[in-house]
Amino acid sequence: MEKLIGKSQTNQLTNNLSLKKQYLSQNKELFGEEIFLKLDKKSKLSKTVVIDDTWYHALQNEFSKDYWKSLTDTVRKLYKTKIVYPNPKKVFNAFDSTPFNKVKVVIIGQDPYHGAGQAHGLCFSVEKDTKIPPTLRNIYKELNSDVDISIPTTGNLQSWADQGVLMLNTVLTVEANQANSHKELGWEKFTKAAIKVVSKELENVVFILWGKQAQSFSTILNEDIHYILSSVHPSPLSAHNGFFGCKHFSKANDYLIKQGKTPIDWSI
Repeated sequence: MEKLIGKSQTNQLTNNLSLKKQYLSQNKELFGEEIFLKLDKKSKLSKTVVIDDTWYHALQNEFSKDYWKSLTDTVRKLYKTKIVYPNPKKVFNAFDSTPFNKVKVVIIGQDPYHGAGQAHGLCFSVEKDTKIPPTLRNIYKELNSDVDISIPTTGNLQSWADQGVLMLNTVLTVEANQANSHKELGWEKFTKAAIKVVSKELENVVFILWGKQAQSFSTILNEDIHYILSSVHPSPLSAHNGFFGCKHFSKANDYLIKQGKTPIDWSI
């Protein structure tokens, strides 16, 4: 299969019809019926969604609901007619990278980055060799101040996810250059269900809520058995109003250690 259009062609995508057709043609191959609806022959279970097995079991009731069919039908059509991020095979990267039973920390974001070569299914994270966005730079500044880790030169946070940090956007897809364009398609219901099942079924999880949208989930979290950390969003517009100095990275690890869990290695 050919690779998706590279970053060097980003500025041409909107106005260059031939490139757009090429992009859409490639994504039709990637985002066929099998992405959301497929019989997984490798699994003992007949899965209707291609997602990590532990999450499939945890969320299987969602996949039979009316909103899910409407959502997936809509998203499939959008991938075939628009430029949509992330790469369709990475829509569920947060779930695939951090199995349900391995979740130790949850960081809640908003929607994916909407520039080419950025989003890869983990909130705040970008693909390797991609310029680090301003919000992530602020996260790195706090990381450096809090736990004395050198500011990374890459914006890829896959190593956090691999250690048990569920890095979940509340909306999992976005149209190119259109922030919040897939808001209210139905993703919020799905990700809310995911956060709720973590709160209900697991214990001693750290929930990191940056910004009002993330903090809106606090009402479904069980504070008696989990540790909830909140601050303003790390965006350049708000980071100086309480994000810098919040020390969430060290606080999260202190809590995990007290619960007998391995702390997160926040270095990149």
